[in-house]
Amino acid sequence: MTLSTHLAPGAGADLPDNDPCRIPSTDRWATVGAPHPLLAYFLAAADGRFPPVDGKVTVLPPLAGGLECSVAFTGHAVVATALSERAAHAREPDGFGGSLAPDFLRHLAGPKGWIDVVDVTLTARGTGGPPRLASVAGADDHPRVRHARDVRTHVEVHGDERGLITLADGLAGRRELSVELHDVQDGGRGHGRSLIADALSLVPEGEPVFAAVSPGNARSLRAFLACGFTPIGSEVLLRPERK
Repeated sequence: MTLSTHLAPGAGADLPDNDPCRIPSTDRWATVGAPHPLLAYFLAAADGRFPPVDGKVTVLPPLAGGLECSVAFTGHAVVATALSERAAHAREPDGFGGSLAPDFLRHLAGPKGWIDVVDVTLTARGTGGPPRLASVAGADDHPRVRHARDVRTHVEVHGDERGLITLADGLAGRRELSVELHDVQDGGRGHGRSLIADALSLVPEGEPVFAAVSPGNARSLRAFLACGFTPIGSEVLLRPERK
C-alpha cells in the first residue's frame, strides 16, 4: 500500500544480533530518514522473524500525523501511542489478543477518538519488471483514495477497467497496497486477483509490500492470499482525542 520506505543508516543496529527485529545497517532499506521503530517489526515479520511469544506488549512512540496503532503478532503485541508506558499498561493488555480488545482500544483513543476496524496484516514481495498498471488521474474523490490520503502519505493511484489500487507510505512508513474493484458482481470474475498481481509489478522485485484486509471481507482476503500474501498479524489504526 505505500510507496517508499527508508531506514536511517544503521537503523536497528542498537538491537542485539539475535533480536528478531534487528535490521542490519547494510540492509537496502538503510538510506535516508529516521524510521518509526515499528517498521523494524514489520520488515522482520516479512522475513519470517517475529517477536518472542511471551504474552507481553511493547509500547513505542506515536506515529506521524496524530495516528496511533495496536499491532498483534503471535503471542506479542506492539502499541504505538503518545501515552506513557505506565498509562498504556493500566488496562493490562496482553499479547494474546488483549491488545485488540475494545476496552483497551477505547483507552488508547480516548472517549471520542477515532478507532478504525481490526484488519489482518498481510505481506508479499514485489515482482518488479515493466509496470502492468498505468497511473490514474482525477480519482481524488474516490472513497478508497480519500481514505488512503487520510492515513497515508505519498499516495499514488493506478488501475484500469478492472478497478484501482493505491500504493502509498502507510503504517510506520511501510509500503502498502489497497485495491478497489469497479464491479464486484459475480465475485469480480477474478479481477481482484489479477489486479493485485499486476499491482505487485509496481514494487521493485523482492521488496516487501503490505496490505491490511478486514477478516470479514472474505473475497478480498482470498484474493490476496491467492497472490502470495502471507498473514503476519492483525492491526488497528487510531486517531486519539485527549485533553
